[in-house]
Amino acid sequence: MNDALAELGWNDTFQARFEQLSASAEPGRVSRLDRGWSSLLPGDAAGAPRRVRNIGADVAVGDWVVPSADGERVEHVLERSSALVRRASFAGARGEAHTLAANVDVVGLLHALTSPPNPRRLERELVLAFDSGAQPVVVLTKADASVHADAQAVVAHVALDVEVFVVSSRTGEGLEQIRQLIAGHQTLALLGASGVGKSTLVNRLVGHDVQRTGTVREGDDRGRHTTSAAELVAVPGGGWLIDTPGLRAVSLWSSGHGIERAFADVFDLMDQCRFRNCKHEDEPGCAVQAAIGAGRLRAERLVSLKRLVAEEAEIEQEQRERAREAERHQRRPRIP
Repeated sequence: MNDALAELGWNDTFQARFEQLSASAEPGRVSRLDRGWSSLLPGDAAGAPRRVRNIGADVAVGDWVVPSADGERVEHVLERSSALVRRASFAGARGEAHTLAANVDVVGLLHALTSPPNPRRLERELVLAFDSGAQPVVVLTKADASVHADAQAVVAHVALDVEVFVVSSRTGEGLEQIRQLIAGHQTLALLGASGVGKSTLVNRLVGHDVQRTGTVREGDDRGRHTTSAAELVAVPGGGWLIDTPGLRAVSLWSSGHGIERAFADVFDLMDQCRFRNCKHEDEPGCAVQAAIGAGRLRAERLVSLKRLVAEEAEIEQEQRERAREAERHQRRPRIP
């Protein structure tokens, strides 16, 4: 195996997929996207990333791609081991997916300790992370600042069986634990709202400023979107970070098993209900409502779960309508 590729996260699985293509060009990993262009690593002889066009290719940062023989464009995108996908948020994007990062090993969900964590947002982030195929972890930042008293307790009620790290980019607290997550050329994608300290954490882990940071408004920790595009960043000693732009809203895509894993506590209770078709409202023998009444489950968890399930159903309906529209378009007679 090529050492330069191995350092980027290349493994036997990608090697086997590459060999099936019988391609003549060398593969590369997408480190950045810029208006129809991919920057690929390993770079050229001078160390600069190779630049190829994304004509007709669905490419995300972290993807492994194979350029055309002339090196001008992306010819193949290797099957992803994982993908952090959300619903596209731009105008006219009805029923479309937007891949934030590909081939990620760990997804770090960042929340600042300087304000109360938003449990509903964290639930959505966990669904995205579980559905990606990567390992989710929660990273609580700004531990050196004024810490909200019950922040960790709020997270514990939502992020069940998910490892939680407390870090300070200023003092260095917890940074070695984050480095361990990417040991062995692993890739960690950072996801969170603007102002939670993603770019500052990247800069501290790398050892110099690779991402711009902006001022954060007092009171709500909201800051400017200093990261405008996802980028694959090397960490000294090995491993990779993908700093994604701050997301104002976490829009879900069609869920595989993400909802079931993020709400495992609720689904476990549902299995104990007397009736299989229980709606968990006022039916007799409802284990979910019994747990809420006994204080073992917060009512907000059930409300949030139902909301996300309904949102997923809406997305799937949009996808079906989009597929039908595409089929109708293909059947239209072409005018010579």
